[in-house]
Amino acid sequence: MLDHILFQFVLIFAGAALFATLFLYLKQPIILSYIVLGIVVGPKGLGLINDAEQIEQLSRIGIILLLFLIGLNFQPAKLVGLIGRLGLITLATCFIFMLLSMAAVLALGYAFIDSLVIGAALMFSSTIVSLKLIPTTQLHHDHVGEVMISVLLLQDVIAIVLILLVTEGGMDNIAMSMILLLIKLVGLSFLSFVIVRLVITKLFIKFDVIKEHTFILALGWGLFIAGAAEMLGLSFEMGAFIAGVSLATVPNALVIAEEFKPLRDFFLILFFFSIGAKFDLLVSQQLIVPGLILTALLMLAKPVIFKLGFKVIGENPKISAELGVRLGQASEFSLLIAFSALASGLIEERSSSLIQLVVVLTFVASTYWVVNSYPTPISYKSSQRKD
Repeated sequence: MLDHILFQFVLIFAGAALFATLFLYLKQPIILSYIVLGIVVGPKGLGLINDAEQIEQLSRIGIILLLFLIGLNFQPAKLVGLIGRLGLITLATCFIFMLLSMAAVLALGYAFIDSLVIGAALMFSSTIVSLKLIPTTQLHHDHVGEVMISVLLLQDVIAIVLILLVTEGGMDNIAMSMILLLIKLVGLSFLSFVIVRLVITKLFIKFDVIKEHTFILALGWGLFIAGAAEMLGLSFEMGAFIAGVSLATVPNALVIAEEFKPLRDFFLILFFFSIGAKFDLLVSQQLIVPGLILTALLMLAKPVIFKLGFKVIGENPKISAELGVRLGQASEFSLLIAFSALASGLIEERSSSLIQLVVVLTFVASTYWVVNSYPTPISYKSSQRKD
């Protein structure tokens, strides 16, 4: 009976309510309660839910909606300017993080290719954790949020190229893959803006008094462009962001964004649950030493290097330090790279498991650091809680 998707939903959200309440009483970050719940009831825990893959697929909707909402609050001209200014720093910091992680893994006795893939996987920061832990007002209206989104988007493009490299044939095809990726990205963006200007905006204005139509039209548009991006070899997440930015020019963009927040949070709970459900405690025990070493390295190096990089391009030292801490973890893209590399036979299973362990550990460590240092929407301290 528990294999039925509806019973799984009952177990996840009833359990999430219980665990979230317990964590708040213990003054712990609430998003960690969802990860712990996944570990406890997932396939490697009590086994009450055995199909973590199904939940993970559903949870991606939360990530897609999150990127769609971010796009709705981003004016295209400002986005282009920020990405142009931050491109070199993003590339440089990613390269440094890759070299540091790779050197550490080589020193721990891993093979060169495994070390290279692990280093490449761990050079990214988490879109979900970074954006979940920043107040909405700061994300959409402050310079900190604008810089963070730009860096994360550039990292997402690099991650997609890396996944293509891992799955489709190595360095021989990478130049052509990057050119095609850029053409697809520009083409989809241009087409999206044209359709919004000529069709979508007029439909919003004509039926603006029917709120349900506004909601379903925006949702349908966002998921349509997300699906088109995936079919073109980009990603659902990148397509959703493009759809959001294209809608940012319509008069009621901010109203639409507010209506989507509860739906986004529903699926993000599934995302954090799926992270815990796929976590194998028995395998992780064997990798705890290299996992802790890599986690400590990333948690120390990323804030410092990001801070220095942002200061180089003229950012305020205080803002640079905050951005460094907020971006100081591994990424959900790290998991995708780990799974792709394992499926392609590039790395051993223990290397894939090591990446997964480091992702979970950095999620936890970064959450504690941010929640105790900066304003967040989920802080258990009233002085730090802000949205």
